[in-house]
Formats: sequence, structure tokens, C-alpha cells
Amino acid sequence: MKHFLLGHMPPDYSRHGWEIDKLLIEIHWMIVILFVFWAAYIIYVLIRFRAGGHQPVSYGGMRSRWPVYLIIAVFAVELVDLFGYSIPAWTRWAQPLAGNVKPLEIQIVAEQFAWNVHYPGPDGIFGRRDVTLVSVDNPLGLDAKDPHATDDLNTLNELHLEVNRPVVIHISSKDVIHSFKLPVMRVNQDAVPGMEIPIHFTPTRTNNGEQWEIACAQLCGLGHYRMRGMLLVDTKEGLQDWLSQQQPALVAW
Repeated sequence: MKHFLLGHMPPDYSRHGWEIDKLLIEIHWMIVILFVFWAAYIIYVLIRFRAGGHQPVSYGGMRSRWPVYLIIAVFAVELVDLFGYSIPAWTRWAQPLAGNVKPLEIQIVAEQFAWNVHYPGPDGIFGRRDVTLVSVDNPLGLDAKDPHATDDLNTLNELHLEVNRPVVIHISSKDVIHSFKLPVMRVNQDAVPGMEIPIHFTPTRTNNGEQWEIACAQLCGLGHYRMRGMLLVDTKEGLQDWLSQQQPALVAW
């Protein structure tokens, strides 16, 4: 069953993804067991109490306690899934990275219907952004008067990461609710207007020529179907080489 389910899911190339896959597999097993039981019970009832069976009518209802025990058992299994797997996995994934870890930090600003990817530039500091400065030529609203903004980089629908290096992505939206989804990284986070939500994960392999997608998992308008981007995981040298070839956002736009 495990291999069957994983064979129909996107591959997992993140350090935390195995916990999510494990939980999905356990939930599917529970659903299969419940389905088999209830299907068998319905078939039994249809045969046992069919019209031609001439069963005497009972107005007292069921006196057996086994349905109560069954409900308690299902509830117990769900509690184990919630408190034994889901919450601990989420806690490990959501907690801040250790202080000695130097992650790659990126900002992603969603809009109808594209992903703006913002890198801090060689100084490692994000430039100031101001919503009043947002325009066609400056989609991020970078403040040209801020010295930290002059070397910032901006790409459209193209996210480059470094293999085996933790990444922190700060997700926000310029207009409506979107949902940032990286299937091969087991990442899915809503982009909410007025909020900046950080997520972190660690890619464990490079693309090797494969095409990995950035998807929007929240219906966000008529152009939702075309809100797609590309995820590329490079080596350390490959990422630095790519970054060095990009023009600063204030110049490129």
C-alpha cells in the first residue's frame, strides 16, 4: 500500500517531506479500513433486512454497545494521528531555524497572476519596499533611496535555491489570497494580503534536468490556471553563478 500511494504522488526532495508522506499513508490506511467495514455493514443490512426477509419490527432501537466502542476506537485513532504525528511534524517544521544555521532568505510576493521572487543581493539585506512605489516598472515597490535596495534582485516566476541549504521564504500577496505550492518539496502556504508569512525547508537534490513547478493552490481569479513558475535547485557554485548574472531589480525593471 505504501509503495502504491507513493508511486502516484510527486517525488519528495525535501528533508521534512517524509513525515508528511508518512501521515498521508496512515490516513489512507485508516480510510480504507473504514470503507471496507462500512461497505460490509451496508451489504449485511441490505440482505438481513430486505423486504422479503419478513423481519419483525423492533421499536426499541439497537441495544448493543459495539457501535459506541467503534466510534471511540475511530476517535482514538484520529487523536493518535493528530497528536502523535501531525502536530509534532508541524512543530518541527514551523519552529525557527537554529541560530548557527545560515539559511538562504528570499521574499516571494504573489500577484494576479505571477510570482515575484526577491533576493537581497550581495549585501544580504533586503531593501525597503513601499506599496506606494509599486508600478509596472517596479513591481516590488523597492525604494531607490534605500542603499540596501540598489543591489536587490527580482525574478518573475523563477525561483533558484541551493541544494542541502535551508531556505527561509517570506510569502506575501499584493492583491488577493494565493497559495504558494511546491509539490516536490511538500510545501504549501497561503499568501495573504497584508501579511508576511515565513516558511522554511531544505532541498535535498538538484533538478538534474527535471522541470519542477511552482503552483498556485488557491483559486485566485480567471487567470489562476496560468499562475505557474519554475523551481530550480542548484549547487552552491551554480546558484552563485546564476545570481552574479542577474541585473539589480531597479536597473532591470
